[in-house]
Amino acid sequence: MTPDLYVPLVTPFTAAGGIAHDALEALAEEVLADGARGLVALGTTGEPGSLDDEERDRVVEVVGRVCRRAGARFVVGVGDGRRGLGRWKTAPDAALATVPAFTRPGEAGVVAHFTALAARSGVPLLVYHVPARTGQQLTARALRELAAIPGVTGVKYAVGGIDAETVDLLGDRPAGFDVLAGDDVFAPALLALGATGAVTASAHLDTAAWAELAATGDRALGHRLAARAAALFREPNPTVIKAALHAQGRIPTPDVRLPLLPAGPRALAGVRLGT
Repeated sequence: MTPDLYVPLVTPFTAAGGIAHDALEALAEEVLADGARGLVALGTTGEPGSLDDEERDRVVEVVGRVCRRAGARFVVGVGDGRRGLGRWKTAPDAALATVPAFTRPGEAGVVAHFTALAARSGVPLLVYHVPARTGQQLTARALRELAAIPGVTGVKYAVGGIDAETVDLLGDRPAGFDVLAGDDVFAPALLALGATGAVTASAHLDTAAWAELAATGDRALGHRLAARAAALFREPNPTVIKAALHAQGRIPTPDVRLPLLPAGPRALAGVRLGT
């Protein structure tokens, strides 16, 4: 089966500071037309922490509507799941929930947390494992425990590299459990090792190429996309991606909300030059 490509959408802003709903809808339609099989609303790239409840609801509504029209997979980020789980008007195909941050509850605590979340979730859960943000490492053994929880169907795997635990997990992936590459720079390598898909913010700009990589596994293409991703992540995500989308005329401003600051001109120049 061909790996699935998901694009975690940015939240475009107007010059007045509100959400540019028309631009969000157009962007969602564009990346699906170019080969993405699904979209993530309110992932880290969408700056959910800077949005109020009404804005988050509206983003979910817009992205969900586009996905339903296109027959695409629709995923919503819910933070650690303690708020926002189940409050949407358009139910997604899955909810993306992070490992609890800052508290570092240990692997047993993480398993207990997702067991409780799955019991009250009306949709399947994807675990978002990103230890650079949460401070919590998980072994392949712990991820297999998570995979055994009814209602937990996959993991967005963003550990900042490829190590023995990565090889262990992908070498004996639980049946029916998706492992989605979540670090853009390492996503081509994880796909080569057997990841079932990728969630890549840089695919805003290279959607068709990422879809081709998922379908073919072309090594040279993977190298090019990894280099492009490195350029897009030279400053905090999604600042450079938004600057590039604005330069292309696809969103009305490159603006982000505090605590993020807009990308500098050197970062954008690096993307334009492909360096």
